[in-house]
Amino acid sequence: MNWVIFNEDTQTITKKKVATEEAPQYELTLFNDDVNTFEWVIVSLIEVCEHELNQAEQCALIVHNKGKCAVKTGSYEELKPKCQSLLDRGLSAEIL
Repeated sequence: MNWVIFNEDTQTITKKKVATEEAPQYELTLFNDDVNTFEWVIVSLIEVCEHELNQAEQCALIVHNKGKCAVKTGSYEELKPKCQSLLDRGLSAEIL
């Protein structure tokens, strides 16, 4: 990552390269099943994954049509309780 630093005393601009370590990103993936209704999937995505209504509806359609959908990205620690909440609701989910 590059930073631009302006020194007011000398009126100069310096570009400085700063190394950043990004945590690995994981995906919380929701899988299709023949048990849960669209409504339940949408409500679960809104409550667990903090989706807006439109986003939850789109994810539910993708899951239905494609068999799976990455519904949230983040660190493993962030996604683990969300995955467990979806599983507790009877949905099929996995962190990939």
